[in-house]
Amino acid sequence: MDSLKHINRKEFLKRLGTGATISTIALAGCRTKNSSLMDKTSATKEIPTDQMTYRINPKTKDKVSLLGYGCMRWPTINNGNGEEIDQETVNELVDYAIAHGVNYFDTSPAYCKGRSEYATGIALSRHPRNQYFIATKLSNFAPSTWEREASIAMYRNSFRELQVDYIDYLLLHGVGMGNGMKEFENRYINNGILDFLLKEREAGKIRNLGFSYHGDIKVFDYLLSRHDDYQWDFVQIQLNYVDWKHAKEVNPRNTDAEYLYGELEKRNIPAVIMEPLLGGRLSNVHDHIAAKLKQKQPESSVASWAFRFAGSFPGVLTVLSGMTYMEHLQDNLRTYSPLEPLTDDDKIFLEETAQQLLRYPTIPCNDCKYCMPCPYGLDIPGILLHFNKCINEGNMPSSSQDSNYQKARRAFLIGYDRSVPRLRQANHCIGCEQCNPHCPQNINIPKEMQRIDQFVETLKQGKSF
Repeated sequence: MDSLKHINRKEFLKRLGTGATISTIALAGCRTKNSSLMDKTSATKEIPTDQMTYRINPKTKDKVSLLGYGCMRWPTINNGNGEEIDQETVNELVDYAIAHGVNYFDTSPAYCKGRSEYATGIALSRHPRNQYFIATKLSNFAPSTWEREASIAMYRNSFRELQVDYIDYLLLHGVGMGNGMKEFENRYINNGILDFLLKEREAGKIRNLGFSYHGDIKVFDYLLSRHDDYQWDFVQIQLNYVDWKHAKEVNPRNTDAEYLYGELEKRNIPAVIMEPLLGGRLSNVHDHIAAKLKQKQPESSVASWAFRFAGSFPGVLTVLSGMTYMEHLQDNLRTYSPLEPLTDDDKIFLEETAQQLLRYPTIPCNDCKYCMPCPYGLDIPGILLHFNKCINEGNMPSSSQDSNYQKARRAFLIGYDRSVPRLRQANHCIGCEQCNPHCPQNINIPKEMQRIDQFVETLKQGKSF
């Protein structure tokens, strides 16, 4: 693969075919914490290499693939000294994605413990620069990076890590998080960084400038009110068929995607979509809901419904997916090669599905790990994801009077000890709240730790709820 720049497309596809097949077989034995994900998302339709759906950026006329590669969860291997990114597999995934029409790759200095940009840069630099668009972020979350020099150093380092001399899509990362407007001003206004980035765009070092939004709606509304001054080229928002009308039911601080998308559409600002699967939950739905989705479209995966929903809006430039495994990449490629837009009946069906899902609430953790490391050693994402997994799989003991109580109780407690070492479980949380400002989903983490700990203790004692 080192000579990719010197071979034609036909030869590239020929070489890739064998390697992709081998990697798919090898990865079939891999499991995530949500191991049932593979079974519920499987589909068998052949994947064409020339049918990807594209959207045109209205300003730059970039022809952007509707499927965007989120580089937040690259695969890892244990080299004996801890986990490191599996560069060989990353290269294979990137090669396969490009061969099948994907050309938008989204990363950040904060992803993969600070190693995503470097790994992404290695994989992409093996291809001609005009074959892909790189999106990265100014992820100056820590107060130590709010100083002008520190933020500029982070920005400059992204160029080195990604091995590029211009960035196609640069985002102010996670505006609205933490203290909302005050934190946004400290990160981007008071230090002159936003003015600096506007000048970098003028100079051509940044081709498109935008922001990703989480949390405080006042920040989102303020930035759009300044659109005439800033001329945002794109905005990244969370959008899926649950958050479309029910974001506040999932998390009280969130805003319905219907409003966010509508405000962008009014201003003709392209939307980049994150969390189309709501942190993976829309690919790992309860079995009875999965059965309804499969009954309606037997040849498609459960996850494909969520990706079709996100992609059916004309103002969406690309839909990001953090695809760790070849199976996930292939399934999403099937959905967008080409996209079959939702019908009005499909949209009604998904709204009914969203309402059903909300009857079984999970914690809106998407395993981003921004809350880590915990100063007291808790595995915060591991705890929350195990709790969600048991809800999704029906292993939630609701009453000691239920016929399946003992089986569900045993499954939850044994699974908890296997997923999270005891010294890192919820009972060790002291409520320091250092994690809360870092959570893009605005989860009250200490409150959830206390709730889960109480739930676990009740289970251990075999009491009724």
